[in-house]
Amino acid sequence: MSLTEEQKEFQFAVRDFVDSEIRPVIGDYYERAEFPAELIRKLGDLGVPGVTLPEEYGGAGMDMLTFCLALEEIAKVDSGVAVTLEASVTLGSEGLALFGTEEQKKRWLPRLASGEGLCAFGLTEPSGGTDAGKTDTKAVLDGDEWVINGAKCFITSAGTDMTDLIIVTATTGPDEVSTIAVPKGTPGFTVGPAYSKIGWHTSDTRPVFLDDCRVPKENLIGERGRGFAQFLGLLARGRLAIAAISAGIAQGCVDEALQQAKDREAFGKPIGANQSISFMLADMQMRARTARLLYRDVAGVDMDSPEFAGEAAMAKLHASTVAVDNARDATQIFGGYGFMNETLVARHWRDCKILEIGEGTNEVQRMLIARSMGL
Repeated sequence: MSLTEEQKEFQFAVRDFVDSEIRPVIGDYYERAEFPAELIRKLGDLGVPGVTLPEEYGGAGMDMLTFCLALEEIAKVDSGVAVTLEASVTLGSEGLALFGTEEQKKRWLPRLASGEGLCAFGLTEPSGGTDAGKTDTKAVLDGDEWVINGAKCFITSAGTDMTDLIIVTATTGPDEVSTIAVPKGTPGFTVGPAYSKIGWHTSDTRPVFLDDCRVPKENLIGERGRGFAQFLGLLARGRLAIAAISAGIAQGCVDEALQQAKDREAFGKPIGANQSISFMLADMQMRARTARLLYRDVAGVDMDSPEFAGEAAMAKLHASTVAVDNARDATQIFGGYGFMNETLVARHWRDCKILEIGEGTNEVQRMLIARSMGL
């Protein structure tokens, strides 16, 4: 899929920012497991979190592919920063733009579009996991307020100082799931301590708890009882974005390993002169390119069409598998240095596995693909 001149200019601007602002410092953030709020805000100044949002709310009104191009560039250096934006946009601000009321959009979208605020999405529950339809969190309408009780786990950006709100899924009646916005600081809403994770050290991930948490009934997002259908559509968008992040990791591994193969010498010659290394790099480059081509092709599919869910599942399945394969091979090419956190490939290796799990496991993606084939 060819890019427009506007998309190319945006892609190059993000690439320059990544190389000048993120690459020099992100290793230190990663080592400290510190959320890089300042970098997120600067990406907001660049227009990344608002690129798909309507112009009347501070966005650029561009398409999802343009956003994915930015995620790919960022993920070449750090996928934790990329997933912070992915989760806030595809599951948060996009949901508000698609299903929110005019008052909700005016209240929250400008800060989200500017990068000053983040939106978390509370779907996964301790007893649910992959079964996204199993929602134990309950919301009962009491006069003019929803009273919410339940718990969510593995929530991206739940506890940052930038987080403005979390959108939670809750049962609001028999066989009825709805989505409700809970602003930060609402009494009864508690954020747990950050998880100790294998990777994604620059992304904030926490459990949240809702104990008689009261919010105005106007905080309902979309129609009551339509929450399940809403978040299925948002998850499909999120899977496309995860595919872009995966493609970024895959290409980042190629770039790092190629330079290492040229620079490192063994037995009197660069290791890239050995056929085993050159063939490995050839396979890595091929995989990265196919991942990129597939997600960009899927970005051209109508996201409201019945075909999109299956297409997005294919992009996510393939690209996340490629990311894991390329990270493993890049680590092998780096040898012992690939096991040191000071190297970018080591961080990619730690970060990539979650891409086969988050936004629906790859087993779920195969299920969705098979279903789209009529099976």
